[in-house]
Amino acid sequence: MKIGLVDSGIGLLAAAAAVRRARGDAELVLASDPEGMPWGPRSAQDVTRRAVACARAAAEDGLDALIVACNTASVHALPALRAAFEPDLPVIGTVPAVKPAAAEHRTVAIWATPATTGSPYQRALIADFGNGARITEVPCPGLSDAVQAADPEAVGAAIAVAASRTPPGVGAVVLGCTHYELVADRIAAAVPGARLYGSADAVAAQALRRIGASAPPLGPTGTVTVILNGRRADRLPEVALAYAEGAALAATAAVT
Repeated sequence: MKIGLVDSGIGLLAAAAAVRRARGDAELVLASDPEGMPWGPRSAQDVTRRAVACARAAAEDGLDALIVACNTASVHALPALRAAFEPDLPVIGTVPAVKPAAAEHRTVAIWATPATTGSPYQRALIADFGNGARITEVPCPGLSDAVQAADPEAVGAAIAVAASRTPPGVGAVVLGCTHYELVADRIAAAVPGARLYGSADAVAAQALRRIGASAPPLGPTGTVTVILNGRRADRLPEVALAYAEGAALAATAAVT
């Protein structure tokens, strides 16, 4: 069983780690675009072109499923990716967990990049799945960049700004960028009492459902293939090892 994941940078680590937890035998192909990141400020056409290029590089390994582990790419590139690869290769996008958060809490904050905050896409999610909750959209300038750089001070400063924009006593915080899940513990500390809602576990579960991988989890025997800008690398990027998800992948799987 081989599952590919696409993102501009290390935001795909959260979903990759979730797949590994669910199925330790899964072979993972991590395809990213460090020369083109971040994708958020780019045009929809450019994001689509870059996401499709990453996906094609990953698909050369003979995938069973492809996870678009990036909110920006899921917004802009999912139709093109599905047109290019389905039905032969299931493509699973990433959607901010607005629906479960609003189903369980009356007050919700959505932390997202400035480009996503207030976008028609996010407003449509709120309209469709807000369930009458009081929802605050919180832009998080610089947070994904700080996470990508593994810069603790910059991460802390960006989280502090976002926390100051979050209503006191909010019941839930939706992590609307996959990079944010890598610093979920720091976000939780900055918004005490709020429950965090990420997408990684749900995306991993959906990918496994799509390919009928319902057997019990096995030990961590799967390999990891790393593709950077279409070229194979012999290891995970050094910055990935700064996070528990990246360190766990490196410790439990050979990089091919």
